[in-house]
Amino acid sequence: MTSIASASRPVRPLKALYDVPAPSKLNLFLHITGRRPDGYHLLQSVFMLIDWCDTLHFELRTDGRISREDLEIDGQMAEALPADDLAVRAAKALQAACGTSLGVHIGLQKRIPSQAGMGGGSSDAASCLLALQRLWGVRLPPQELRALALSLGADVPFFLSGGHAWVEGIGEKITPLALPPARFVVVKPAAGLPTQGIFSAPGLKRDTETATIQGFAANAEAQSKSFDFGFGRNDLQPVAQEMCPQIGQSLDWLRSRNLQGRMTGSGSAVFAQLPHEADLPDTSGLPDGWKVRKCSNLEAHPLAGW
Repeated sequence: MTSIASASRPVRPLKALYDVPAPSKLNLFLHITGRRPDGYHLLQSVFMLIDWCDTLHFELRTDGRISREDLEIDGQMAEALPADDLAVRAAKALQAACGTSLGVHIGLQKRIPSQAGMGGGSSDAASCLLALQRLWGVRLPPQELRALALSLGADVPFFLSGGHAWVEGIGEKITPLALPPARFVVVKPAAGLPTQGIFSAPGLKRDTETATIQGFAANAEAQSKSFDFGFGRNDLQPVAQEMCPQIGQSLDWLRSRNLQGRMTGSGSAVFAQLPHEADLPDTSGLPDGWKVRKCSNLEAHPLAGW
């Protein structure tokens, strides 16, 4: 058995890898700047890694099969995922790309909410790609690995990049970005939102003026490196709030506690930066099914350098 703390780059397959993290992300802003002829939207955003993580476990199979098991967390079963979720699809894609006859059994402890705009499925897929290269003793060239990641989903390449980033294009143009340490309260209402429904909405703004990374950095400096949302907005938020009233209710809950909130990704989760030394607001009286968590941003992806 090998944990991520003791794993080394293999020259032959390992038997197992346990406790592999998959962190989630917040979008500090998200602009839609256009749309390609093939229907994909062009975006600009700052993706920030936070410490709300899934945990994956990998056990080698020599029969070539790829299987997945949803595991309990603190004695409770998390939400069940489709049998062919992004983690399984990532494993199958890497297996085919590398031509290996080996398989894997994936145990997934799902903590990141689905349909939240936090990139949980994409992060699981990226952690699978990194971990399975070690488990199977294979290595794809970086350019091929990034192309494979993009074929799985627009957010997957970011989670391979190793840290916070300025992201453009359809998610494939990634510029590393340093961000100051900060803490956030993240609210996920009970209702979720499918990403496809947001991007296909007729009322979605798709012509935001192109921004620059220099402009974002200058704004952060002017605001003493805080995230007070003086830069940009989330273009998906107005459409998402129309489709899911609980997003507006979540923002109202933050506002009632003197916190300025914004939706992340395509929702339905919202977040706000906590003032220095402030603790998590009182969560008593929250509607059933809502999740509220205090999170910190990460210095780097836990698997950076794998």
